[in-house]
Amino acid sequence: MKKNQKVAVEQLEVGTFIRLPISWKDHPFMFSSFKIKNTAQIELIKGLGLKDVFFDPDKSDVEPVTSANSAQPLPTEEELNALKAQMLSDKSAKIDEQKKLKRDLRKTEQQFERSVAMMRSMVSKVSSRPLNAVNEAKELISNITNMLLHSDNLALHLMGDAKNDEHIYHHSLNVAMLCMLMAKELGWSREEVETIGLGALFHDIGKLKVPSTILNKRVPLSTPEENFIKQHPLMSINFLKLADSFPEEAKPLIANHHEYLDGSGYPQGLKADKLDKLSQLIAVVNEYDNLCNGTNQIKGKPPSVALGLLYKNYNKKLNTEFVGKLIKMLGIYPPGSIVELSSGQFAMVMSVNLQQLLFPNIVVYDQLVPKEQAPIINLEHHNMSIVRSLPAAALPKIIHDYLNPRDKISFGIGSN
Repeated sequence: MKKNQKVAVEQLEVGTFIRLPISWKDHPFMFSSFKIKNTAQIELIKGLGLKDVFFDPDKSDVEPVTSANSAQPLPTEEELNALKAQMLSDKSAKIDEQKKLKRDLRKTEQQFERSVAMMRSMVSKVSSRPLNAVNEAKELISNITNMLLHSDNLALHLMGDAKNDEHIYHHSLNVAMLCMLMAKELGWSREEVETIGLGALFHDIGKLKVPSTILNKRVPLSTPEENFIKQHPLMSINFLKLADSFPEEAKPLIANHHEYLDGSGYPQGLKADKLDKLSQLIAVVNEYDNLCNGTNQIKGKPPSVALGLLYKNYNKKLNTEFVGKLIKMLGIYPPGSIVELSSGQFAMVMSVNLQQLLFPNIVVYDQLVPKEQAPIINLEHHNMSIVRSLPAAALPKIIHDYLNPRDKISFGIGSN
């Protein structure tokens, strides 16, 4: 039997997975595609005046009946009216919830865009006006720290793609915010939270000294080119020598963000006993963000895959306590993950409530809802769960284009 074959409404049974061929706003159900749970839902579908719906055998528990006779007891008209009224009320509440989620996301996007603009301004001033650059950075980090320490309802949001010339800013902000979040979760002092945030903002500034012909090269680097790029942590330190107000305690983590505990890192090949806890923490977060976003030579990994690689392949290189904390903090399905739901639908994780990791906010594919109106839902408030994570490449093209998985993953911190 073909997917999405038309079937008469009279043939529907509990357990059949269907798609309603009408606009989302013209029915009381939360989604236009779903598995029928009870006979009341069948009667409500009949009440929509539809003769046929689309049936998906792959997602159904049973086949449609071959006759109009059903052994299932039918609800009374009064029960149906009450159910429909309740469903419409629930749907209205969910629409209001979606509007709030979208407002919160837009607010976080605006904050993130302001941070990117500040970052761009700071980097441009490091050489000419270093004191101004450091003061602006301290102000930005202080504001982020205030939000981290004084909000009980923090969420990590997926941001829009970075432009090619802004990757360094997005990466630096990602690393700064994730490091600060982790430092908070680890119970570090405010001073330590701000120190690692400030260092992370400038950890890759040395790459501005690397010729763009090397930095943007899409074929494998030569050994001299690779060795030159590996000096960028020390170039970052040299850059900051111009800024005598930059805190000394933040400099080691900048110099050491590519160092590994077993001495296999660069540029100095330091081992664990020479790496302070701030250096060890930024190494974990920097590696995660690089795995997610890739390079010109290496394709980025889905966030959940990146976490898995950190856990499996870096146990001798990175601080395992910090890796475990990062996994616990982001959850099994970090922002940017493509997931399949228990309803059979596909979705993308848009944000994670750091207090309720099992219930992320997701944007759901529904072919009858315009892309710009795609529903963002909180899994906590729906009778659904995530079945599995999957690579974006596994999505059919129409779903991929709708969900628009990010080539580059950027994070913003906001409320939820």
